[in-house]
Amino acid sequence: MTEELTELATEAYVVGFPLVFDLEQVVRFVEEGIGSVPPTPFNVFGHARELAGPDDTFVSINNDTVYSIAQIDLGVGPIRLSVPAAGDRYHVLQFVDAWTDNFAYVGTRATGGAGGEFLLLPPDADQPDETASGVRAIRFPTRVGTIVGRWAVDGEDDLPAVHALQDALTLTPLHQTLVPPEGVPAAPSGRGEALDFFEKLRVWSQAFPPAERDRPALESYAPLGLLSPYPLAEQPESVRAALTDGYALGKEALESALRTAGTVVDHWQTDLHVFDYNLDFFEIGAIDSPEWKLTDPRTRYAHRAGAALGGLWGNHAYEAAYIMTYEDAAGEPLSGDRTYRLRLSPTPPVGAFWSLTMYDLPRYYLVANPIGRYSIGDRTRGLEYDDDGGLTITMSATRPADEKAAANWLPAPTGRFRPILRLYQPGAEVLDGTYAIPAIERVG
Repeated sequence: MTEELTELATEAYVVGFPLVFDLEQVVRFVEEGIGSVPPTPFNVFGHARELAGPDDTFVSINNDTVYSIAQIDLGVGPIRLSVPAAGDRYHVLQFVDAWTDNFAYVGTRATGGAGGEFLLLPPDADQPDETASGVRAIRFPTRVGTIVGRWAVDGEDDLPAVHALQDALTLTPLHQTLVPPEGVPAAPSGRGEALDFFEKLRVWSQAFPPAERDRPALESYAPLGLLSPYPLAEQPESVRAALTDGYALGKEALESALRTAGTVVDHWQTDLHVFDYNLDFFEIGAIDSPEWKLTDPRTRYAHRAGAALGGLWGNHAYEAAYIMTYEDAAGEPLSGDRTYRLRLSPTPPVGAFWSLTMYDLPRYYLVANPIGRYSIGDRTRGLEYDDDGGLTITMSATRPADEKAAANWLPAPTGRFRPILRLYQPGAEVLDGTYAIPAIERVG
């Protein structure tokens, strides 16, 4: 029986990880802020005024855009979202529910550059007449959700124009009240890392029910006390021991699976479907089509958990593709005490822009370096292109002596690292797999 409970707890960890990890970041954002985005209450946008750097301690944060992020609590009723006209500037507002489903998009690809008015609805609200008011509705699958806004920035002198757009991005509740939003309910804590995790899963899964298809999985965890209204401290010792063991096994399995996720081509993990686990909620800008759905129930939960751990609040590939690697052409781990070369010829086909960003391991944070360069791409100034129009990028912890290599240098940490290639509005050649990214070659 103990072995069965441990196996069940291991599964519960993987299924519940996205909810817990996401809502921990929601609480962190409201109470502490994230990186350069200051603490911001529910239903208000917080803005990063500078591009992200190593002080922005968030998993795989990008260095291409500035963020405008809002934690939404629709317990206060419908909220009006006003989006300013951004013209041809790339921008996206990505909508993420508490279980990390990307369920709507507003911005360049989804709705164009003219801006607009949108009405954010709680899960159980009546559908308004959109045509009469000119306001488009977006229904949230869970009471609490996140809007992750990204604005492309073309250098420091472009920031004032972006700041004006950020300031024009507003949220207005339809019903005014002096009662603050409920937010994320508190869960019992102080029982150790494992039991604290499962307490959050117990409390938060009841406060934020998942899609109907996912409820049987949660119901199967009743023997672990995860459906109970009472703290896990009141469960038998055998259950608490199984939760502790299952937490360790699930965590180890998830971290291991993350390194081998997706299709590996020339040592690059090309998982264009890493965020395709949403099968139920499709609002504005979210593509409801079979090629963007992971339907295999045996792998979908693990896929979702890995996506949260490796890139929380990442976009669908049709909005932005994420391609990453941990190793060089010889299959050896990438490490900053060596020198590497990546030649992109041709450079990636995109509708917006592309970048290669450096992250350390195991935190997946940006890397401090003497030239303050955290990513390199088609908008990076001062690059030296090859005669055929390709680009050769050098990665190392120490600055290259060769002038061209130094111009195209992406600084690495002294230890292990993982770069991510981001392709915003990727071209058809990326999505159908015909565009090939060569392996990173060790040259020193």
